[in-house]
Amino acid sequence: MKKFWTATKDAFATFLHVPGTVTRNGAHVRDAIDLKRIMIIVVIALVPAALFGMWNVGYQHQLAVGGGTAANIWPNFWFGFLKVLPLYVVAYAVGLFIEFFSSGLRNEEVNEGYLVTGFLIPLIVPVTTPLWMLALAVAFAVIFGKEVFGGTGMNIWNPALLTRAFLFFSYPNYMSGSECWIAFKKGETAVADAFTGATPLALDGPAQYGTGFWDLFIGTVPGSVGETSVIAILLGACLLLWTGIASWKIMCGSVIGALLVGWIGNIAGITDIPCYMQLLYGGFAFGTVFMATDPVTSCQTETGKWIYGLLIGMLCITVRLFNPGYAEGMMLAILLMNTFAPLIDHCVTSVHISRRAKKLNAA
Repeated sequence: MKKFWTATKDAFATFLHVPGTVTRNGAHVRDAIDLKRIMIIVVIALVPAALFGMWNVGYQHQLAVGGGTAANIWPNFWFGFLKVLPLYVVAYAVGLFIEFFSSGLRNEEVNEGYLVTGFLIPLIVPVTTPLWMLALAVAFAVIFGKEVFGGTGMNIWNPALLTRAFLFFSYPNYMSGSECWIAFKKGETAVADAFTGATPLALDGPAQYGTGFWDLFIGTVPGSVGETSVIAILLGACLLLWTGIASWKIMCGSVIGALLVGWIGNIAGITDIPCYMQLLYGGFAFGTVFMATDPVTSCQTETGKWIYGLLIGMLCITVRLFNPGYAEGMMLAILLMNTFAPLIDHCVTSVHISRRAKKLNAA
């Protein structure tokens, strides 16, 4: 029993301090950055999207009840903060409990990987998600998407995306439609003429209310908490790229792949939405910056990162264009490419080895 609680005790003891343990033998790479610092940088990069998302929850509430844009910034933010805070409490409480329990069973240290996962989950679900439902989804994602594979660094799929996928396929009525994106106080109802309630991807095109370029770029549209503001997401992207935490090749590949398929859809007459607008819709920007670049579930080879990113962008837009029952395709695109990332790396490595062998034989 004493060993079982050692992992939990050490996790709290080293939360703000560097562990005093050192390796005794073997060759090791010495670097100034460790897993804890990487996770904290990612959390800091997510803060702009989280703060804007909280304000937007209140802003969309004001629009829905007929408050217009006259409300001050602080009341909007406070309303959204109170709505989003329970999602964070449940996500961290359930996820960290499972993390601590699993680490105790394996007699291993508790890793900091869930700091990012717990921060991501409330940003990619509707603000109206019932808390019991979120707890169930988090438990499923952490247990079957992470712990059964061995914990942090061993998982095949992104746990945050697995949470959303579980909710989407198990409780689709709570993850789609025109009402799940807007939070109301008890007893409130939407003013019929004030707000349509649909997300941009559920509408016909940029001519609809609230789906113009600047609305989408700034983020004053309904949607998941942290996915609406492209500006806030780009601020986080700049930090991740500047610190070298995320791969610019994956981001660029995803954007190029989306633009390519979107452009083909334009010239083929499949859609009249400009290809560049696809980058602003739904969770594409958020997924490209924070989900696709996950160093555990993405490709590790440099060429593989380009292929991985391209396929994510292409598959996302393909789902949007050819699946009328599911307007958003980023979640499925990333999860599918998480599955094939090891195969992509294997093929890239095999090609390199084959080429090197041919050069040696020729010499």
